[in-house]
Amino acid sequence: MKKEFKRILVTAALPYANGKLHLGHLAGAYLPADIYTRYQRSMKCDVVFLCGSDEHGVPITITADQEKTTPQAVVDRYHALNKSAFEKFGMGFDNYSRTSLPLHHETAKEFFLKLHEAKILKEKKEKQMYDEKAGMFLPDRYVEGICPVCSNPEARGDQCEKCGTFLNPVELKNPRSKITGETPSVRETTHLYFPLGDYQKKLESYITEADKRDTWKENVLQYCRSWFKEGLQDRAVTRDLQWGVRVPLKGFESKVLYVWFDAVLGYISSTKEWAARIGSPDKWKEYWLDSATKYVAFIGKDNVVFHCIVFPSMLMAWNENSQEKYILPENVPANEFLNFEGQKFSKSRGWGIDVDEFLEEFPADALRYTLTMNLPESRDADFYWKDFQARNNNELADILGNFINRTLTFAHKNFKGEIPDRGSLNPLDEELLGYFKSVPKTAGDLFERYRFRDGTLEIMNFARFANKYFNDSEPWKTLKGDTTRCATTINLCLQVARSLAVLLQPVLPFASEKIWKMLNLHDTSAEAGWSSAGELGIPAGHILGQPEILFTKIEDEVIQKKIQQLPSRLPAPVEKSPPKPIITIDDFKKIELRVAKVLQAERVPKSDKLIRLEISIGSEQRQIVAGIAQHYKPEDLIGKKIIVVANLAPAKLMGHESKGMLLAASDGSGKLFIVTPENDIEEGSLVK
Repeated sequence: MKKEFKRILVTAALPYANGKLHLGHLAGAYLPADIYTRYQRSMKCDVVFLCGSDEHGVPITITADQEKTTPQAVVDRYHALNKSAFEKFGMGFDNYSRTSLPLHHETAKEFFLKLHEAKILKEKKEKQMYDEKAGMFLPDRYVEGICPVCSNPEARGDQCEKCGTFLNPVELKNPRSKITGETPSVRETTHLYFPLGDYQKKLESYITEADKRDTWKENVLQYCRSWFKEGLQDRAVTRDLQWGVRVPLKGFESKVLYVWFDAVLGYISSTKEWAARIGSPDKWKEYWLDSATKYVAFIGKDNVVFHCIVFPSMLMAWNENSQEKYILPENVPANEFLNFEGQKFSKSRGWGIDVDEFLEEFPADALRYTLTMNLPESRDADFYWKDFQARNNNELADILGNFINRTLTFAHKNFKGEIPDRGSLNPLDEELLGYFKSVPKTAGDLFERYRFRDGTLEIMNFARFANKYFNDSEPWKTLKGDTTRCATTINLCLQVARSLAVLLQPVLPFASEKIWKMLNLHDTSAEAGWSSAGELGIPAGHILGQPEILFTKIEDEVIQKKIQQLPSRLPAPVEKSPPKPIITIDDFKKIELRVAKVLQAERVPKSDKLIRLEISIGSEQRQIVAGIAQHYKPEDLIGKKIIVVANLAPAKLMGHESKGMLLAASDGSGKLFIVTPENDIEEGSLVK
């Protein structure tokens, strides 16, 4: 049953202040959150939109050590850079905070003490690496050594980047401290743990009920089910580190709160900061402590566990022991990953492009539009320079910009820059008015369901039809023989321009305001209200502003230069296998290739290479086993569409039956890449 809400709380994942934002970050969480917030505001909803920098954790201390500076200096730099990049991109945050602020530390300590006083946290002794020379316990990333699985000599204490195995530092062979290079000793230390498993049944019920009210994405549900199937385990709340929120407990003064615990509380502290800034310090409670608030948390898929499982369990624990009850997320519409030119963004390889650098050369709206039309809403997507150029030139400039410019230019030239009056309507006019009535509802419903790509496509189709309407109405001809008909055409086209400014404002805020200014309208397109997009809202006789070019085309040489500046993308030469015997078409017809969807995935015990997959090929579900564990994590496969050989004879691998085989390609380095369909085609579809 759909629930009615008085207000909406929107949060976007706190970006980590240890590097600059890249395009993948925008597509993963921030642009969808901004579109949703802008749309809800235009619906006249009470909305507050919060974010901020996540400024604690080991990677920041490592960067500070490498740069011979302090963690505070590192986060100060990246907080300022990212905040500026967000502003240039047009993000409409009500507040952009920081987890290094005293207000946040107070909030995190309050949560910790509440859970500790309620005897929820468990005290455990454990063994940890200790650098005798530096006189400190070593966080996992401060230890390197030989991976016990693949023998990589530079494996980190938390994970081997070569084979992907998650590690404990004490498992490394020949461990060494990254601080002094010495071999660390093993000492006993004490930490506090949150009993995540105690909340598993409540979490499962919570997600089930929330999904019934506000349909959750299938990929998010599958991630959660995977964690539930493995069984939730205790998670350490404290760690031996100098940088972070100090543990407010006797005997633990030298420790800090684990960053996973304090970072999610940054949403609450950011709301508190916003409330204080607007002069109403207790107003934050309306958004966090009132069940009439709808809370939507926008994240990338790598944050699902923290926002669907960890944070809700923390709030549940608080609610059990307090009269003040925090709300839980009503939905967590996580996106998949955006790749860059077919490969994952990689800071170490210099692969990708940072937001601030991009916006130095190209307008924010062109980027916002391209990312919107390529949002990884249900599967990984890609950003290509040529696609960016095509979206800008062929859609923004040739469709939207061309319609706006030709309409206003015609009105200025032939109607003295005024809105002409309408006469009687013909069938083509009536068809255009049908769009006026249908598009706000159709696009709005899609935005409500977090389908921003499809919603934007509906609006752009309106612009496409408007161009066709202008052409088919031929106002340059009717101007000479039927001025009333010509006036009606231009009046309706100007009404469309106003409607497009309102409808596209969530996606193209800068261009929408330009259109509004050209139409010489009061207030802003954002304040006009979504429902007004279905109205003929400009009266006859209204004086127009001056037309200007809305989008400038990007030349081929500009894009070609960008492509040439990329690091070498070519993998090592692929080792050619001896040619196989030629087969006939009848031989090939014996192979049944089908599109499958991965429902569940898990590592095969005692195997470094195998992953067991539960797949759907339409009407049938089956199990296959694939040797891809060194190239993919199980949780990254859930929800992915793959191609499988569906009529392969069953085989047993490590005791597990495999009924089929997935298709994958290998580059020169031996890295495997699963073959996936280009479009989001239905599982079970036959590949010919």
